[in-house]
Amino acid sequence: MKLSTVAVDGRTTWGIVEGEAFFDVGAVLKDRYADMKAAVAGGFDGVAAAKDSARTVATAELTWLPVIPNPGKILCVGLNYETHRKETGRSEVDNPTIFARYANSQTGHLRPIVRPKVSTDLDYEGELAVIIGKPGRYIDRAEAMAHVAGYAVYNDGSIRDFQRHTHQFTPGKNFPDTGAFGPWMMTPDELGELGPKTIRTRLNGETVQEATFDQMIFDIARQIEYCSSFTRLEAGDVIASGTPGGVGAKRNPPLWMKPGDVVEVEIDGLGILRNPIEQEA
Repeated sequence: MKLSTVAVDGRTTWGIVEGEAFFDVGAVLKDRYADMKAAVAGGFDGVAAAKDSARTVATAELTWLPVIPNPGKILCVGLNYETHRKETGRSEVDNPTIFARYANSQTGHLRPIVRPKVSTDLDYEGELAVIIGKPGRYIDRAEAMAHVAGYAVYNDGSIRDFQRHTHQFTPGKNFPDTGAFGPWMMTPDELGELGPKTIRTRLNGETVQEATFDQMIFDIARQIEYCSSFTRLEAGDVIASGTPGGVGAKRNPPLWMKPGDVVEVEIDGLGILRNPIEQEA
């Protein structure tokens, strides 16, 4: 299944996407699941059956919202492709580099990524988002993939000068409307094997990042194992699994996103996340 959180006629809901049609399952199951995160926690029980009685809305009429607007945690993996590690000059490490993004920094498909007043150093980072379904702590790597509810496309937009004010990432990763998440999540059974699939980022139609998931330094199972060692992973939590080389900050001259640009992140078989760039008012 492909599932999205959207606004329809000013009302937030969630449901199934098939082609150009959205099935408003959230309205049918509103007494059972308050939102998409609750449906994830419930293992999507009853969701497929509810499609038959759901109102159908053309996707062109939707306002796309972050797939999970209210995750308890967004854990981001830094420097997780060798091409990106090398372009940053960072040392090899034995464990994933983790930082946090806040839920209110997110935006949806076709919604603006906003360049803030205080910086022009707005960078793109195309990533695979992993949505946790089954909670757990100290999850063994061999069991980790059973905890995944689905996958989505993510753009971990970064304000680079704020990221580098000191030796940390958090400020530059949490400006409002910089973390794009969507258009939908896809369940693992539909997406299939991750390894050979390609992720591409395009800025104004030009490919600026490209890699396959088997080029990750730490695969998804290792990320889940490691993150669950220091925090309990809950249903609806999100892991943004890292970006390939080619980021704007490491180009000569740097390639910053600016108002009027359009950035796209595409993952084979999963979809395209597209966002215009706007200036903060």
